[in-house]
Amino acid sequence: LVAPLINRNAIKAEYLTAGAKQIQAVYNYERTLVNAYIEVANQLSKIQNTAKSYGLKSQQVDALNESVQISNNLFSSARADYMEVLLTQKDALESKFELIETKKQQMNAFVNVYRALGGGWN
Repeated sequence: LVAPLINRNAIKAEYLTAGAKQIQAVYNYERTLVNAYIEVANQLSKIQNTAKSYGLKSQQVDALNESVQISNNLFSSARADYMEVLLTQKDALESKFELIETKKQQMNAFVNVYRALGGGWN
C-alpha cells in the first residue's frame, strides 16, 4: 500500500515519458502522412509533364517521318543525295527512341504512384 507513495517520483517520470512517446508517435505519423502526400503529388505531376512531353515528341516523330518521305521523294527525283536521306532517317529514329523513353518514364511514374499509395507487393 505504501509503495506508490514511496515510488511517486518514479511513477510520475514514467507517466511523463509515456506522454512524450505518445506525442513523438503522433509527430512521426504526421510526418509520414506529409511525406506520402508529397511523393504522390510529385509522381502525379511527373505523369502530367511526361504526358505533355509525349504529345510534343509524338508530333515531332510525325513531322520527321514526313520529312523522311519527302527526302526519299527528292532522292527518287535526283534532287537530293543519299546522305540527306540517311540523316533524316537517323533523326527520325532518334526521335522515336526519345518517344519510347518518354513513354517509359510515364509508365514508371504510374508504377511509383501505385507504390506510394500502398501498392500490393513487397
